[in-house]
Amino acid sequence: MTPAPQLIIAGGGLSGSLAALALAKRRPDVSFVLVEQGQSFGGNHVWSFFDSDVAPEQRWIVDPLVSGKWPDHQVNFPKRSRRIALGYNSIKSERLDRTVRTSLRPEQYRLGQRIVDLGAHHVTFDGGDRIEARGVIDARGVSTLKGLDLGWQKFVGRTFRFERSHGSSRPVIMDACVDQQSGYRFVYTLPFSDNELMVEDTYYSTSAVLDATRVRQSIDDYVLAKGWGAGEVVSEEIGLLPVLLGGDLASLWDPSEVAAARLGLRGGFFHPTTGYTVPDAVQNAALLTQQRDVSGPALHLLYHRRAAALWKERSFYQLLNRMLFRAADPDQRYRVLEHFYRLPQPLIARFYAGQLTTIDKLRILSGRPPVPLRRALAAVRETKS
Repeated sequence: MTPAPQLIIAGGGLSGSLAALALAKRRPDVSFVLVEQGQSFGGNHVWSFFDSDVAPEQRWIVDPLVSGKWPDHQVNFPKRSRRIALGYNSIKSERLDRTVRTSLRPEQYRLGQRIVDLGAHHVTFDGGDRIEARGVIDARGVSTLKGLDLGWQKFVGRTFRFERSHGSSRPVIMDACVDQQSGYRFVYTLPFSDNELMVEDTYYSTSAVLDATRVRQSIDDYVLAKGWGAGEVVSEEIGLLPVLLGGDLASLWDPSEVAAARLGLRGGFFHPTTGYTVPDAVQNAALLTQQRDVSGPALHLLYHRRAAALWKERSFYQLLNRMLFRAADPDQRYRVLEHFYRLPQPLIARFYAGQLTTIDKLRILSGRPPVPLRRALAAVRETKS
């Protein structure tokens, strides 16, 4: 009979998988099991991060997972194009899946296990099987977003394999020189090899509805217009990320619910503007390896406090998001980002890392606003509990 683990990590997406990998490498004294309802870890995703998002002393957590790494990246707007000498990295879900399977022992993970009940010290699976543990971490993805004021970043990403070189040498993380359809829109490209390129069509929208068929056609049209020729689609990702405009963290950490620790979107660990989760996932994984007490109550308190601190520190992003969504007409929202990219590179790096200083915030808001002044002031004053 297999002894009960000390810790159960529910959810084998990015946050749960990084936590498990970090424990396996640095805390072999902690027994755990990583549980995922799908047949692979990470689903079908590409996660990205800037070099400055992850501290050098924590790169050991993500470096084995990186599928693409570039020394710089590009942004393009109608009135501003800029190459930024800030390294960019991407993780493919298939590499995450392979790394988890080869790094963990068979008894340290379970696939194809749907959880029907979760508590501070147990999980119960469809079919009645139950595992007990000292602690449980819930990293299953977002459960509810009720009570939060949100916009949406929605996208379709298609990875093409071309017969000849596409000629792209660096990521273009925002090409906003495209038709601005009902909100801020940009195309995002990642050159994984000489002839393999991911092309993602992204929309910042007030609606969570995504017409994937239409967006696929938009991507194909973009590829054709770039002269890259016909390519084979080797993978596709469809995504929807929250953009935080306001609300209370209690909407995610409801005190009336089970007192299990939470990671990822479920715990509010995401960049309020971009939805990026890698930086917080890495920091949370590193933090877990430092804990002597991995009981349910101790981990719940640890991560709840960290989520609350980050929520407070990042409240400025909610203001910026309201300006983007509510102070600009839909087809003019790109101007907010175009204006932002006038700023110095170190500030841009701190923006994405969620480490803005007071001076940074003043610089972002300085100068003539790229949106109507009256509406900008209304967005600044707006609050939502």
